[in-house]
Amino acid sequence: QVQLMESGGGSVQAGGSLRLSCTASGFTFDRYLMAWFRQAPGKEREEVAGIDSDGITSYADSVKGRFTISRDNAKNSLYLEMNSLKREDTAMYYCAAGLMVRVGGFPEPEYRYWGQGTQVTVSS
Repeated sequence: QVQLMESGGGSVQAGGSLRLSCTASGFTFDRYLMAWFRQAPGKEREEVAGIDSDGITSYADSVKGRFTISRDNAKNSLYLEMNSLKREDTAMYYCAAGLMVRVGGFPEPEYRYWGQGTQVTVSS
């Protein structure tokens, strides 16, 4: 049974830091592309950061220089270090696991597994 379990969310003041963790089970973790998504009330879900099986990372422009994604394949775990938090970072954060697939001849990620989410609230 596939499971992704997030932890580490909470309430913090603007400028503070949080570290999110995601523990995976039920699939071959080190073969999967992993990512953190977030969704704020009334807004669409957005990808915050991603890391592939080779450790190559990508970030949304809004979090570049403030957030760091990492993975520990030996522990089947994904992390998101969040620094200099802003009110606009307030959202439910989800970890996701996927594989690259070809759509119309072009590779793109297909996220197949999702966690339940962990709430991050940043106050000023």
